[in-house]
Amino acid sequence: MSISKWIRQVHRWLAILFTLTVIANFVAMAQGTPPAFVTYSPLPPLFLLMFTGLYMFSLPYVAAWKAKRRQA
Repeated sequence: MSISKWIRQVHRWLAILFTLTVIANFVAMAQGTPPAFVTYSPLPPLFLLMFTGLYMFSLPYVAAWKAKRRQA
C-alpha cells in the first residue's frame, strides 16, 4: 500500500474517532460537568486530522509542481 493510500485510510479512521469523541463529549455534557479529559478528548484526533488533511490537500499542487519541473 502506498503512503498516500495509507494516509487516506488513517484520515478516514481519524474522522470516525473524532466524531465519536465529539458525540461522547455532548453526552457527557448533558449529564453535568464532564471531567477535563472528556472535554479535551476530541483535540488529539483533530490535530492528526489537520496534518493528514494538509498532506492530502497539498498532493495535487506537489504533483503539478513536479510535472512542471520535468518539462523544463
